[in-house]
Amino acid sequence: SLIMKKRILSLALVGAMCVALLASCGGKKNATWKVTCPWAPSGVAAMVSQQAATKSTEYSDTITLVAEAIKGDAATVNTWVADTKANATELVFVGEGLLSITSILDPDKLQFSYEDFVFVENLYSSIFVLSADAKLNIKSIADLEAYAAQGSEISVAVNGATSSEAFLAAALFGSMGAGSQLKLTPYQSAAEAAQAVARGETQFAVSHQSQILETYQQNGVTVVCAFDENDIANGPFEGIEGVGQHGYPYFRNRCFVMARAGTDEAKVKELKELYGKILADQEVADWLHDTMLLEVDTMSVEDVEAHVENVKNIVNEYKDIVAG
Repeated sequence: SLIMKKRILSLALVGAMCVALLASCGGKKNATWKVTCPWAPSGVAAMVSQQAATKSTEYSDTITLVAEAIKGDAATVNTWVADTKANATELVFVGEGLLSITSILDPDKLQFSYEDFVFVENLYSSIFVLSADAKLNIKSIADLEAYAAQGSEISVAVNGATSSEAFLAAALFGSMGAGSQLKLTPYQSAAEAAQAVARGETQFAVSHQSQILETYQQNGVTVVCAFDENDIANGPFEGIEGVGQHGYPYFRNRCFVMARAGTDEAKVKELKELYGKILADQEVADWLHDTMLLEVDTMSVEDVEAHVENVKNIVNEYKDIVAG
């Protein structure tokens, strides 16, 4: 019957439309991108990565980020580079610690170089701060200079013997002329280093702002200065002096999201746009600023290369203080 024929035709049309839709969705398959953080699962980078992963589904139909933390630093990244081919749905974090410090002090540890990656985005920047045991009553860079000039030993808690924090301390006290007095005391994590000064194990610590906040609020430490050009602009440490304007060297701690070199440019662009949207999300931006005390600091490839070079210059100048 005519009705039957029409029904078959409409079913056929529906079928054809389904096929067409599926075909057009073929390029739009949702891919899961695993994001490997090579540092402590409880650390700042891992926490931010988890937050970005949670938000990724809100901003992309084609990319879902999944955060994973495998503590191991160079070893973790060595394995990632060895196991990851171009266009694999895998991302990894590297920062100035590996690209600028380990590459100079311990190059045999690295089975990769900057050329093995293609830059996606900078997840955040952290402006580290120098805290001091409250009993020392050091509240400004002028106070610090006066203290260093006395010539006694200066003990500073840092996350790892050759970490970003260790080099910030060495560059600051070294450029003050107090490099020979400096005793760097390494801990297993940035949080532990911050606790050390609170317990009176060291006179100073270099840490993320968030890790010293509680001790600062309890008056266990003073926060002397920030490793940036200008004073901290907002948050609980607003007004803390930046070392740069006093002529001291500094760098921000950064977390570069990298894909494997050779990955399709269009895919890298899509990933960069996704991270851009996540970092522009009001909830994420507020959490980064207010809870984590970090900066949203999106960067270009040129910015990354300038950062890596700046830190390499600092490492070359102050490595004798750090590596003894």
